[in-house]
Amino acid sequence: MASTQDNELNQLREQRRMALQQQLEQQAAHQADAEVKAQEAHIVSQNLDAAMKNLLTPDARSRLSAISLATPERAQTIKQTIVKLNAEGKLNAMMNDEQLKQLLLSQSKSRRSASIRRI
Repeated sequence: MASTQDNELNQLREQRRMALQQQLEQQAAHQADAEVKAQEAHIVSQNLDAAMKNLLTPDARSRLSAISLATPERAQTIKQTIVKLNAEGKLNAMMNDEQLKQLLLSQSKSRRSASIRRI
């Protein structure tokens, strides 16, 4: 009777050990995937920053870096837009600060057009 209980206990321990091992392997795989995605995002960001050095004047780059401090997602979108404009051939020379301001205005959600109706 004691040996049957020992066998059952050993089987339960083995099942639990296998479940824990499988869980650890899944966590390791998820962590590896997250690291790969982070590296890819970092490389894309570096490529965009390098492109900005060729496409923007120093004043425009400083404005864009100030935007990235406030809203990094918006700055990333703007960088991608600038690269897209360059790829389409719509950017003839380096974009100066005034042109960047115009691009920002065209992409911003206008607060001036909001209207309030009173009922």
